[in-house]
Amino acid sequence: DVQLVESGGGAVETGGSLRLSCAASGFTFSNYYMTWVRQAPGKEREWVATFNSDGTPSYADSVKGRFAISKDNAKNTMYLEMNTLKPEDTAMYYCAADIGSRRYWGQGTQVTVS
Repeated sequence: DVQLVESGGGAVETGGSLRLSCAASGFTFSNYYMTWVRQAPGKEREWVATFNSDGTPSYADSVKGRFAISKDNAKNTMYLEMNTLKPEDTAMYYCAADIGSRRYWGQGTQVTVS
């Protein structure tokens, strides 16, 4: 079974940093699009960043220059390094994998910036 487990969230002050992890299992991690999405209270889910199938990253304008995604294929784990955090980055962060016609989601990890 496909499983995605996020970790690394927490509460930080404005300007701080966090690194989120997404541990994947049940599929060949390196072959698929892997994405970070966030959802703030009362708002719709917002795309944050994607690892394209060719290994190149794409970022939303709101995080470009502050966030960076990386992955360790040997560990089947994707990371989201978040720097210069702002209060508007407060949200539940989810990782997702696009496999075939389906998007699989993790349970999310909360990031709170004050």
